[in-house]
Amino acid sequence: MSIRKMISLHPNSAAHHNQALADAVHHLMYCAKMCLSCADACQAESGHDMTQCIRLCSDCSDICEVTARLGTRRTGDDNLILRELLELCARMCEQCAAECERHEHEHCKLCAQICRECAADCRNAAQSLA
Repeated sequence: MSIRKMISLHPNSAAHHNQALADAVHHLMYCAKMCLSCADACQAESGHDMTQCIRLCSDCSDICEVTARLGTRRTGDDNLILRELLELCARMCEQCAAECERHEHEHCKLCAQICRECAADCRNAAQSLA
């Protein structure tokens, strides 16, 4: 099952399906869960101060989650707020990725990778709403 398909089936999407936004929502959902998992793994790391990584991963997860939720709503129009939220989310993902890249843990490397991919999709989706 695909969130992209679900969004495309919405009656308000029939006339104009925004593929860039659907792709971003897909990545946002995964990024939120990957960041949450990375934060949890960072808490279990011993011998390292992972406080900032935990904070940024947790914040990124929350921002990705809310952005995905708003991105799936196709009834009505709030493109200005959605565009701003997508841009904020892209910045948050980049910040989280930069922090995760400072660490050698495999979970941090994976988190950084999905954050970079998500940031690119968020920027693309924000441009599609202009």
